[in-house]
Amino acid sequence: MKVFDTAIIGLGPTGATLANLLAMQGLSVLVLERESQIYNLPRAVHFDDEIMRVFQNIGIADELLPLVRVNPGMKFVDSDNNLLLDWPRPQEITPQGWNASYRLHQPDLERLLRKRLESYDNVLVKTGGRVASIDQTGTSVELLAHSVSTDTSEKYRAQYVIGCDGANSQTRTIIQSELDDYGFQERWLVIDLILKKPRPDLGDHSIQFCLPDRPMTYCRGPGKRRRWEITLMDSEDEKYVTKPDHIWSLLRPWITSDEAELERRAVYTFKSQVAREWRRGRIFLAGDAAHVTPPFLGQGMCIGIRDAFNLAWKLGSVINQEADSSLLESYEDERSSHARAYVKMAIKIGKIIHSVKSNNVLTDVSEHQTASGELRSIAPKLGSSSLTATQPDSNTNVEGRPAPQFRIQPGNRLLDDVSGYRHVIISDTRPVGLKDGVFWINPRRQSEASSLLEDLEIAAAWIRPDRYMGAATKSMPELYKRLPKFLKTNEEYGDYNETSIS
Repeated sequence: MKVFDTAIIGLGPTGATLANLLAMQGLSVLVLERESQIYNLPRAVHFDDEIMRVFQNIGIADELLPLVRVNPGMKFVDSDNNLLLDWPRPQEITPQGWNASYRLHQPDLERLLRKRLESYDNVLVKTGGRVASIDQTGTSVELLAHSVSTDTSEKYRAQYVIGCDGANSQTRTIIQSELDDYGFQERWLVIDLILKKPRPDLGDHSIQFCLPDRPMTYCRGPGKRRRWEITLMDSEDEKYVTKPDHIWSLLRPWITSDEAELERRAVYTFKSQVAREWRRGRIFLAGDAAHVTPPFLGQGMCIGIRDAFNLAWKLGSVINQEADSSLLESYEDERSSHARAYVKMAIKIGKIIHSVKSNNVLTDVSEHQTASGELRSIAPKLGSSSLTATQPDSNTNVEGRPAPQFRIQPGNRLLDDVSGYRHVIISDTRPVGLKDGVFWINPRRQSEASSLLEDLEIAAAWIRPDRYMGAATKSMPELYKRLPKFLKTNEEYGDYNETSIS
């Protein structure tokens, strides 16, 4: 029986992203997906600049860009349409090299991710099958998959298994990981429409209608797509509230059936839960299998894709025998607290939406507001791990946060397009180029890299493949001390042209 390097259960956005990132590193990848086809109706509708950078690394950003819409932000209003809180999203390109916020139609993204997977001959995708069991030994994991269409079962074996199998994850059940519940649980009716005629008066911003009895959300999607999300009362029956006549009665203040057609209506129970354990031996959790969040930050899909970006390079380093398996311990250490920060912030936003007199509730988000009162997006640091331990010489404001993406000359190309999905070191001890699997950037020859170091008041930096800042120090010898063992060589990165900044 062939032993795959990795096996992924679930081919949603997280699973498909992870499969691409693993395949890029030359690993053999098995993907087991229960459904036979892509679910062709809307679900996730938002992602941010960090996530577009992931798609850039995979190689689908240019194809995705015409299919999405740059989001101008969100406004919170009361029952009289008075503005309670404004959350504008920058319209200029951010330090990540992309726009701050995008609206999408999820099937468009999934088609591009799967199309990209088809370009790799080291990936096997099996759809229409349910994973019946997962058993691990000290050296591998055995999976038994049952095909619904043929009523047959087949065994597979992999070095590592990643459960990206959603909020009702069977993988999470198998590894016996319990959930920490943060207490937010509500039923909402989600309604997706396609406009029959232009309705510019609906506006481009997302609107949170902060109403005491029935909070609502309006989102503009790409093209003619529009979404309403409406809180349900405990007494309301799911079958009744999804009837078209009832839906149009709810939407009457904004839109009628003459102006739009129903594409999808579904009742969701928004929850706030994070798995206590993200790993058991050779089995990992990622995406909704590891965490579910209320949707008010638009970060549900984003958190899962960050999981994939974090885990993929670590699995690649271990399987390719570049790093010791202890590196994998940093995955949960870094991602769990990071995900929890987003879940907690989403709950705070949910409290605002339920508030009539929101002054008291707004104090919960006051630390995230500008001097003018506008809401800022949160940017939590990665959790403490063997890779993120603070050192005296470090710039702790940037380590463990997304590293900026500057441009490389000649050609004015974005960093990730030049370096590829690998470690980057900024130092004047070597010229620009690839050596020992690391991409080097000499700030003396690259003005934007030099400006970054000056702004951060450092002399050298290590950027990880997941584009988080691994270390930022005032000299190259100090950076060398901070690098993980698997990045060090006997030559200690050559002779130092010392440039210590005091």
